[in-house]
Amino acid sequence: MKNPLLILAGVLGLSVAQAEPLKVGDPAPVVTAVDQNGNEVDLAKIYADGTTLVYFYPKADTPGCTAQACSLRDAYTELTDAGVTVIGVSMDSVGSQKAFAEKYKLPFILIADPDGKLADAFGVPHKLGFASRQAYLIRDGKIVWLDYKASTKQQAQDALAALKALGE
Repeated sequence: MKNPLLILAGVLGLSVAQAEPLKVGDPAPVVTAVDQNGNEVDLAKIYADGTTLVYFYPKADTPGCTAQACSLRDAYTELTDAGVTVIGVSMDSVGSQKAFAEKYKLPFILIADPDGKLADAFGVPHKLGFASRQAYLIRDGKIVWLDYKASTKQQAQDALAALKALGE
């Protein structure tokens, strides 16, 4: 017999097990995931290459998420010149991520996280297959900046301002 409290929590839309949100100084989650091309992505290897911007968005090819991704696309050269690897994450399928990347010519990695494994590792709230919009800058394997209410049109500028404040 299922626990009635768990059933009630599900009916009320309550999260039964939600990881604590990460904080500046916390180690960045080391997870292996799949990108929009079906390739395995080892975050530990990416973190070792320099600064990484990991941003979460609710749904590929929706207005706010498109604005967020396009702000990063438009500033991609500036970000990569600053040594930043950009990774977008949503709970969409590999196919949805691939179509999104192709439609908007997104030059960075998009991770398909349909089971919420990466969202959970970062402590990003999610419900009904939609992750909360958040962003993290990672350097030397640690969170150095985070944005729990990541902007749609300003995402790139916010990340660049954070890099400047951090001395990049």
